[in-house]
Amino acid sequence: MINKIVRPDIQALSAYPVPDASGMLKLDAMENPYRLPPELQVKLAHALSTVELNRYPVPHYAQLKQALAERFGVPAGFDLVLGNGSDELIAMVSTACAKAGATVLAPVPSFVMYAMSAKFAGMAFVGVPLQADFTLDMPAMLASIADHRPAITYLPYPNNPTGGLFAVHELEQILEAVGEFGIVVVDEAYQPFAQCSFMPRLAEFPNLIVMRTISKLGMAGLRLGYMSGAKDLLHEFDKVRPPYNINVLTEAACLCLLEHTEVFDQQATVLREQRTLLAQQLTAIDGVTVFASAANFLLIRVSHPEITQAYGTQVFEKLLEQKILVKNVGKMHELLKDCLRITVSTPEENALFLQGFKLAHITD
Repeated sequence: MINKIVRPDIQALSAYPVPDASGMLKLDAMENPYRLPPELQVKLAHALSTVELNRYPVPHYAQLKQALAERFGVPAGFDLVLGNGSDELIAMVSTACAKAGATVLAPVPSFVMYAMSAKFAGMAFVGVPLQADFTLDMPAMLASIADHRPAITYLPYPNNPTGGLFAVHELEQILEAVGEFGIVVVDEAYQPFAQCSFMPRLAEFPNLIVMRTISKLGMAGLRLGYMSGAKDLLHEFDKVRPPYNINVLTEAACLCLLEHTEVFDQQATVLREQRTLLAQQLTAIDGVTVFASAANFLLIRVSHPEITQAYGTQVFEKLLEQKILVKNVGKMHELLKDCLRITVSTPEENALFLQGFKLAHITD
């Protein structure tokens, strides 16, 4: 029956992997490790207690959009489309742009849902490999844009899983190269830790969409993403948005928490400081290469003079034995050989990770 009704290309895919982290020191998903302070927990509990669960959500979320726009610097005159996390926004863009023969283009390695959502929508995906230092290969990017004329080009800013920021002038060049035959989605999921953005520049580029999420800021459980761009583009994307896609609890929680964003700003400041410290500590360990990161995680490469086969996986598995879960990204792309991605956490959890990592990584 499956062979008769399910597309062969879907059968060939693997589902997005989410490992069981029960009992683990969880450093694999770029989550903010800090919980809400007690006084804010009380305010949130009161806000949620008054929600009318018997009613459907409001259809267009005008109040929530206004709060997001004011807090996160959306330029005047630009609207928002909301999604159940960035994943749903990516799916909506794919659905809206999936004309026959349409192509999605992105640098690789980058967020896997760019390629997966393209395939779900029946679109071709073209991945342009980064250079060995994880910067954009601009000649290859521009050649691929000219050859494939992609309907959608994704530019993660900063990139996941590498953590780096692509050069501003390179993103500008890509926006100009794509021109009127496609859109360029600048994915700013980690903007609170990068402190730079293309959001203020929406008016300069009619083909620019800026996509963000509140997940990395500290509200991952609410699953809220938002994107902004030209009104005519957003109007088309909104047509494929599932009705009532933001539930009433998410809306109420966001409206409450957006009045106290200084809490999350302070947490982001601490995490940026801890990112610098953790990078310094890891760099001091023999056989560890730490790549520059503007996100809330670090990408490292581990090496050993006598172990050349799957050494990164060996370190990952030894960390698992100590109940420490990081992301083994070495199997994602050949450029990521022996690489691990580590979420930056609290000073206490970072210290526990370092202790376990030194046991897992053999240096003598």
